[in-house]
Amino acid sequence: MFTIGDFARHGRVSVRMLRHYDAIGLLHPARTDPHTGYRFYEAAQLARLNRVIALKDLGFTLEQVAAILDEQVGPEELRGMLRLRQAELESAMAEAAARLAGVAARLRAIESEGRMSTQDVVVKKVPAVRLAELTAVAAGFGPDQIGPVIGPLYEKLCERLDAAGVREYGPGVAYYEDAPAGDGSIVVHAGMTVPEGVAVPGVELTVLPGLDEAATVVHRGAMDALLPTVQTLATWVDANGYRSAGYARELYLEVPEDRTRWVTELQEPVTRA
Repeated sequence: MFTIGDFARHGRVSVRMLRHYDAIGLLHPARTDPHTGYRFYEAAQLARLNRVIALKDLGFTLEQVAAILDEQVGPEELRGMLRLRQAELESAMAEAAARLAGVAARLRAIESEGRMSTQDVVVKKVPAVRLAELTAVAAGFGPDQIGPVIGPLYEKLCERLDAAGVREYGPGVAYYEDAPAGDGSIVVHAGMTVPEGVAVPGVELTVLPGLDEAATVVHRGAMDALLPTVQTLATWVDANGYRSAGYARELYLEVPEDRTRWVTELQEPVTRA
């Protein structure tokens, strides 16, 4: 048997918590010394303690935990509940990370106002490209809305290209258009340049038309840090007698595992104002 202190250490909980669980009938000690009142626990009771903590972390009250345990929730059902809660927490963390990245991007844009050089902006003709692509709809054009959509699209696209035995593809080209719904949602096209004659099940093959004039600039860094580069391009377009003619395309020139080392060319279609 373990003393309450030893049992608390093995269960990674506090002695005070064990005393509270005893008081409310959730986890009684295996034996209590009638003379000293000392509590003693058995190793087998760690299983019940683990379930108590797991259910509490799922958001159940201690009264609800007691009711669930009294009904003998099995390991499979408990694992399912834990997986569901894990998914909810991971989703919340991803949303928080996306919001944090958005705040950081806005801060960088504010800090770089008037300091970023527009000398690297080049107006050029962009040729047509043959793409294997997948599409999906994002709720809006914000980084926190595009990112969760375009990433999985490229993962699926590369998997299908590999499964079809296509080895020569790339670089990637992403382009955007307003969704027909007219509610501000965006159709996201995630494409890879491919040679003619390629056939890939479950993947659309299309020719993306060229652009007669595009204001282009190279962005170096992660895509969630794109905003200052986008606004630098917008400043150049406005200052040089052009106007935007649509969403900028993204040509992924270098995509190493370290996303901070990505090299992306933005290609914004323009016309003379």
